[in-house]
Amino acid sequence: MAWTQNKMDEVYLLARNLAVTDKKFRTELLSNPVLTIEKLSGESLPENFSIRLIESDPAYSATFVLPPVLSSELSDDELDNVAGGTSGQGTTCGTQVVK
Repeated sequence: MAWTQNKMDEVYLLARNLAVTDKKFRTELLSNPVLTIEKLSGESLPENFSIRLIESDPAYSATFVLPPVLSSELSDDELDNVAGGTSGQGTTCGTQVVK
């Protein structure tokens, strides 16, 4: 099965929920995120796919994940994504407001 945005979102939510309740899983995820996600999903990630994890820090009120800088022209894939109604940069980003 190919990795779709829906599949990525499902695996992200599963990993996130496990990481807040299972210390062993969290440690494995932080030490080797690609292998841990592959074991969790039962599927290999696409070649050259990387995962960067950032642990929540109560000293910060928000984390913004910026997409890559776009050139002045869109690639064929980017045009297809725009025409299809998705950005192609679909990632889930949580924010935390600290008062």
